[in-house]
Amino acid sequence: MARKKVEDIVEELAVPVVEELSFELVDVEYLKEGANWYLRIYIDKPGGVTIDDCQAMSERMSNILDREDPIKQSYILEVSSPGERPLKKDRDFERFRGEFVEVRLYQPLNGKKIYEGELLGLNGDIVEIRTDDGVMMGFDRKDTALVRRIIRF
Repeated sequence: MARKKVEDIVEELAVPVVEELSFELVDVEYLKEGANWYLRIYIDKPGGVTIDDCQAMSERMSNILDREDPIKQSYILEVSSPGERPLKKDRDFERFRGEFVEVRLYQPLNGKKIYEGELLGLNGDIVEIRTDDGVMMGFDRKDTALVRRIIRF
């Protein structure tokens, strides 16, 4: 079964669980790393998720996935908080508006391939940030290799 189809099916199965537990479903990823397939479910809630939250979600989803059996091959189920994962979907850019992000470009712009700043959001297909020195910048999504949230200390 295609990766995207698995992600869509698992997302559909996860929605009632996250609603019941008062979490937000941030993303579902199904990918192969080395010899293993991983099914990753990212959840969040105001104030952040705890290990107990991840365990509760994992146990419920494990039972549902065993019953429904949408994935025929063996895989490793992981449930975690979004942390510094890449922003992919439009809703990710809305969700993390106002937070600090790192933008990595395929090709240098003004001699740099990596920019950091406050995420202002998406304007069509343009990722907009404000750098630390107050400069507003926009990057076409097709030119970005990665946009991810960063935690500053």
